[in-house]
Amino acid sequence: MTDLEYFPVARIEDIPNGGRIYVEFGGMIIVVFNVGGNYYATGDVCSHDDGPIGDGELDGYQLVCPRHGARFDIRSGKALTLPAVEDIPYFPTRVVDGQVEIGISQG
Repeated sequence: MTDLEYFPVARIEDIPNGGRIYVEFGGMIIVVFNVGGNYYATGDVCSHDDGPIGDGELDGYQLVCPRHGARFDIRSGKALTLPAVEDIPYFPTRVVDGQVEIGISQG
């Protein structure tokens, strides 16, 4: 079983509804999204071509790759449409004392 350790990445007021921020953690760029007061975090990398994806359009809970149009569910990282067939990294989130935290696997 994998243990998660949570790390604060932003205050809730730093990510307005519909907004996103980028954080670097362990050499990886992670995008944290606010959708209706719920926070989601994915790696900033498209599994189709390894390019950045965080600037893509957000359509509900679907992040659209700005280069080839692949769609990913930000709630799970799941690849939803071609040309992507592999999921992108996903990180669980929580809010503690006004801080958005992301969970990183420690095992």
